[in-house]
Amino acid sequence: MATNSTDCQIQRAIISVYRKDGLEDLARGLHGRGVEILSSGGTARHLQQIGIPVRLISDYTGFPEILDGRVKTLHPKIFGGILARDTDEHRDQLREHRLSPVDLVVVNLYPFEETAGRPGATRGEVVEMIDIGGPSLIRAAAKNHERVAVVVDPGDYGSLLEALETNDGVIPEALRRRLAARAFAHTAAYDAAITAYLGAEEGERFPERLALPLTRIQSLRYGENPHQLGAVYRSPETRVKPAVVDCEQLQGKELSYNNFLDADAALNLVLELPGTAVCVLKHTNPCGAATSPTGDVVEAFRMARATDPVSAFGGIVGCNVPVSGALALELKEMFLEAVIAPAFEDAALDVLKKKKKLRLLRYPACELDRRGYQLRSVTGGVLVQDLDAAVEDLSKAQVATRRAPSPEELRALDFAWRICKHVKSNAIVFARAGQLVGVGAGQMSRVDSVKLAATKAQMPLEGTVLASDAFFPFRDGVDAAHAAGATAVVQPGGSIRDQEVIEAADEHGMAMIFTGVRHFRH
Repeated sequence: MATNSTDCQIQRAIISVYRKDGLEDLARGLHGRGVEILSSGGTARHLQQIGIPVRLISDYTGFPEILDGRVKTLHPKIFGGILARDTDEHRDQLREHRLSPVDLVVVNLYPFEETAGRPGATRGEVVEMIDIGGPSLIRAAAKNHERVAVVVDPGDYGSLLEALETNDGVIPEALRRRLAARAFAHTAAYDAAITAYLGAEEGERFPERLALPLTRIQSLRYGENPHQLGAVYRSPETRVKPAVVDCEQLQGKELSYNNFLDADAALNLVLELPGTAVCVLKHTNPCGAATSPTGDVVEAFRMARATDPVSAFGGIVGCNVPVSGALALELKEMFLEAVIAPAFEDAALDVLKKKKKLRLLRYPACELDRRGYQLRSVTGGVLVQDLDAAVEDLSKAQVATRRAPSPEELRALDFAWRICKHVKSNAIVFARAGQLVGVGAGQMSRVDSVKLAATKAQMPLEGTVLASDAFFPFRDGVDAAHAAGATAVVQPGGSIRDQEVIEAADEHGMAMIFTGVRHFRH
């Protein structure tokens, strides 16, 4: 044992890893420093095959691996060697029981999350990936970090070897503490994934204790404002696909906190639009959206941009089809923060690479899946809810007025309704079939949202339809919609003044349908 609690002279190491990347360099480095390596199972076989001397844990403990390998390292000779402190009393007990101190534990765990997420994986296969010995080794070593170093991430092998080289075989206390913190975070995330899996089996959507295994994927230059720090994390529990955190950035400046929010909003909107669609977002609100009747992505973009060309400046463009070279020529003429799409043609990349700061995000091709949690922080806590993945079939909506929508109005209402749920409440949208015309977002009064949407409109409103994310509390909103030129309305209904609102629509000869579903977005 080391004689100074701030030192960690590595003489004996346990290595038991599922992921073998980087293992050869680590093992050779340790062996070159005369470190005795204890190992078992597949790790021992791998090290032996590459010529690294290994002492089998079963030989070391004098106890064989049993129960199909479920019990390999769970032995007092192993845990006594890890947990012994550098005191006279503990040294005496080690000698009494013929135990040797262990100075380094290198462990990574069975791939529980990968197995649980694999299509067709049986419950038995998933449960067998619940590691027992690995977390026990990690926690023991991390607890005794005053003397023992623990490594759970192959990305830290280089730092470990560098520290050994720099400090003549000693792991500095600061590094041991950092590695211990990473180790406890690792086992906590592992247990959280198991908890989520078993809870989901029992149908426990919101358990008393919600454990979310979050993994940092990027530190941000700053948060929402320059004086705030920020980072982005991935949650493996959520099954949302495609997700903005899984996008590949092909070029451009590093994504900011606000870029992530806007890109997420753009992706969520464009995925719910039919046909060949393009949207333009600013501060998470759509300021343009359209679908091309001919399937031409350039036409869809031009129609989307026409909604509000001024607000589109500095926005984020979302596409549900690949960005073509022709679309790239249009995009390069605008100042944009980012473009998010399922693919970019080579010709598009050739054009857009000249705008070096423009962020290009490619979201992964996959089957659409919008299950998962949505988290919102409040002071001292977190609000948790299911994602709003509902998309209503308006052909089944209740016709509340004397006049039903015409087929063309119904197509326009469907388009407006799809967009309205992605606008900050109180949300009002004017639209034609396949084109957003005006948006009123985030007003405290619903009638003010109608007036704002009409004011913001750059195209004629005569003959448009209107969508409202929640019911009209008074008839004034419908009166304002009619005055602006709207001929049909879609809203959830449910106000105590619904009859008054319906009568207003009938007076104006408007069609109105009730979905029975509200789409607040606070």
